[in-house]
Amino acid sequence: MADTHADPRMSSARSSPKRSMSFAWSDPAFRAIVWQVLIVGVVVGVIWYLISNTANNLAARRIATGFGFMDRIAGIPIGESMIPYNPAEHTYGRALLIGVLNTLKVAVIGVVLATLLGTVIGIGRLSKNWLVAKITAFYVETIRDIPLLLQLLFWYTLLQGLPSPKQALRIGDAVFLTNRGLKLPLLVWEWQHTMVLATLAVGLVGVFLWSKHAKQRQDATGVRPATWPIGCGLLIALPAIVGIVLGAPLEIELPVLRGFNFQGGLTISPEYFALLLGLVVYTAGYIAEIVRSGIEAVARGQWEAAGALGLRSGMVLRLIVLPQALRVIIPPMTSQYLNLTKNSSLAVAIGFQDIVSIANTTLNQTGQAIEGIAVIMAVYLTISLSISLFMNWYNAHIALVER
Repeated sequence: MADTHADPRMSSARSSPKRSMSFAWSDPAFRAIVWQVLIVGVVVGVIWYLISNTANNLAARRIATGFGFMDRIAGIPIGESMIPYNPAEHTYGRALLIGVLNTLKVAVIGVVLATLLGTVIGIGRLSKNWLVAKITAFYVETIRDIPLLLQLLFWYTLLQGLPSPKQALRIGDAVFLTNRGLKLPLLVWEWQHTMVLATLAVGLVGVFLWSKHAKQRQDATGVRPATWPIGCGLLIALPAIVGIVLGAPLEIELPVLRGFNFQGGLTISPEYFALLLGLVVYTAGYIAEIVRSGIEAVARGQWEAAGALGLRSGMVLRLIVLPQALRVIIPPMTSQYLNLTKNSSLAVAIGFQDIVSIANTTLNQTGQAIEGIAVIMAVYLTISLSISLFMNWYNAHIALVER
């Protein structure tokens, strides 16, 4: 007679796959992998659908796609360019390159100036001088409450109200400020100056390496070798010797009034001047608060201990407080650098030809709207990622390391 009782081991074997799946799903790492795979799959599917749908719609309307238009003659007049440009000879690709360079010219110089101004204002807010503290506080609270676009229009209108070139505001016979921009003396650049600049870059690398070596010696022996003689030699003496040996000319081109405008020298257009001034003044208000909060995050005991050693307030701030405050300042400062770079796209409102302005003109002339928008997005994404990578590296470099 057959055994009517089932083997418990067989029953356990039949139920083991369900138990193993249940056990796997209870593992957080397994669930995380499954959800990530599903999310990536959904994102890829959505992207594929959008690309496919766009391509089909463009093909149905017989609209050409691709970046072949960049090799065509642009015909776009550009008033301010860092490289030679002729609208009757050069292509859309070169015109877009000029837009990228103009954007970088605003972003890089704006970041440096906004950092300097914001740091000074942030320190001023903590000043024991009542007048300085109140003026800087008024600046921060006022500037941050006015929209940036209005500030750009204000500065541009103010510059347009300056005198004409014949009644220019001047400093001697070298600097002139008019409604057509700021005119400055300009060094006539030759190949020898390029070699001097390259020597200066090498000197900067040398100073950095020597400073690193000096710090290692100080950690090992307690004695730090002098760095300023090496710095003066590499940054001043060596470039000067190279310039003298190569015979670098020191010819300065001064702006001269001829007819209705100035000729020669360096010209800073009203559009660029207004954009840079507006971005720097606006962003400095936010940087000032970041610097102030970073300094206040340092324990008060640091100030008191340094004061007990007889250090002056300036030395305490520069040597003790600010190095510690940087660990609090750098992360939010990165956001402000990114904001300044992206806010430079408002240049189109005052007529400065950055990448947004030139790309808009290009897509209007060629009809390549998707490609034009893609170029703008790629440029800002590349600049923003570069800033983020550098700031993250610097933040990791100054971070405290437990030993």
